[in-house]
Amino acid sequence: MKILVAISNVPDTTTKIQFSDNNTKFNAAGVTFIINPYDEWYALVRALELKEANLAEKVTLIHVGLPDGDATIRKGLALGADDAVRIDSEGPDSFYVAEQIAAYAKEKGYELILTGKETINYNGSSVAGMIAGILDLPLISLATKLDVAGVKITAEHDIDGGSRVVECDLPAVVSCAKGMAEQRIPNMRGIMAARTKPLEVVKPIDSAPLTSIKSFDLNPGRTSCKLLGEDQLDELVKLLHTEAKVI
Repeated sequence: MKILVAISNVPDTTTKIQFSDNNTKFNAAGVTFIINPYDEWYALVRALELKEANLAEKVTLIHVGLPDGDATIRKGLALGADDAVRIDSEGPDSFYVAEQIAAYAKEKGYELILTGKETINYNGSSVAGMIAGILDLPLISLATKLDVAGVKITAEHDIDGGSRVVECDLPAVVSCAKGMAEQRIPNMRGIMAARTKPLEVVKPIDSAPLTSIKSFDLNPGRTSCKLLGEDQLDELVKLLHTEAKVI
């Protein structure tokens, strides 16, 4: 079984976010980028565990992005992935990214496609479902456990009030959530090996994004807080009508 793990290049969580071009473009100047944690900690590490258990023969990383993401890809290789491919395109929206990944997966015949449940920069949680839809494959979303037995996979995911176990045949797409695996740190041997592991750059297929960014707005942050006593019910009702905002 060959596993394809999609990874995204995202700003570190401590990054101070800024926008440019009249708030229509993210300003990447001075920003430290990392592998999306859900992709790294859960999807990639679980793929490596399956390989270590002799349930997979190969783990390949795929990233839709420009050359500035190569360092991020190399970290994934340092963790233990066998090789990587970068679709040489900026990736303007989720559908575009999903189409690129789906086309490559179909061409190369990957049996299992893993993604994180979402990216921490856009929190869209849509790429895995789009890949499955494009390829007409079963999707298990937000999985917290994943096991492979022959041509079948069994996964567990949370539902209201509990969890549910589902099973499907390969090939399939799985988006991975907390609980799937434990975070790993690349060791020196892995870091050195990553320098020579294959990183293939391929041209994107013809595709058009379905959405565009109109503008960005920064979170206004915390505002002042008004404290009312238990005997100020009338004042509370008044403030709810005049000052409260629904988010």
